[in-house]
Amino acid sequence: MKRIEDYIISVPDFPKPGILFRDVTGILGDAEGLKLTLDALYKLLENIEFDVVVGLEARGFLFGVPIAEHFHKPFVPERKKGKLPRETVGVSYSLEYGQAYMEIHKDAIKPGQKVIIVDDLLATGGTAKAATHLIEKVGGTVECCVFIIELTDLKGREALKGYRVESLTKF
Repeated sequence: MKRIEDYIISVPDFPKPGILFRDVTGILGDAEGLKLTLDALYKLLENIEFDVVVGLEARGFLFGVPIAEHFHKPFVPERKKGKLPRETVGVSYSLEYGQAYMEIHKDAIKPGQKVIIVDDLLATGGTAKAATHLIEKVGGTVECCVFIIELTDLKGREALKGYRVESLTKF
């Protein structure tokens, strides 16, 4: 029987020389790989109490939407600046190569709602940390950050200290 790791494609020198990119499209492109991954996510989350699923642009959408549907919860997309059509709340954050800005609709999360954050990859943790700040800015509580892949060398868990962090695979 295959493991989730078997569906992750390692791409050398992408997006630049020296980087080994872990690509989740191998999971998405295989029905068995997708089922295996989603079933593992459902099992991981079955004992976590939450009200809302927040998916981080863009691959967090691909896994967050089925989680929301499975648990019958609303899904909130957290997007790059200027991509959402209604009034938004945003946060600026640092990346290895510069600044970025993410937003959610102002009314997407109600004060006191329990939120899980879903993304494909935990690397340095900068994007996920910014997402926690944004959710808390609108009054939500982050219950768990969930990732398909965790790159342990980059110590993203340290950036998320104080939050529950779960990953299905580690490289």
